[in-house]
Amino acid sequence: MRKISLSKQAATALQRMPQADAKRITSKLQQYSVDPASLANNVKKLQGVDLYRLRIGNWRVIFDETGIVIDVVKIALRGDVYKGM
Repeated sequence: MRKISLSKQAATALQRMPQADAKRITSKLQQYSVDPASLANNVKKLQGVDLYRLRIGNWRVIFDETGIVIDVVKIALRGDVYKGM
């Protein structure tokens, strides 16, 4: 199992979104940390940067995978997540 580290922006996004969505996102992150192959079809490497994208419904989680730590950089709706990257 990998450790999950949230950036300040990601933690704020989780607090501000509806509670049901926040639970779903944290559940999927936990699932990915235990077994990355279970969500392999929802994870893609982003072009031009060393980051990955996890798709959870209309939400996108941008993260960096370094060894035993998953660094969550950004959580946003699919239309807003790529702005400023």
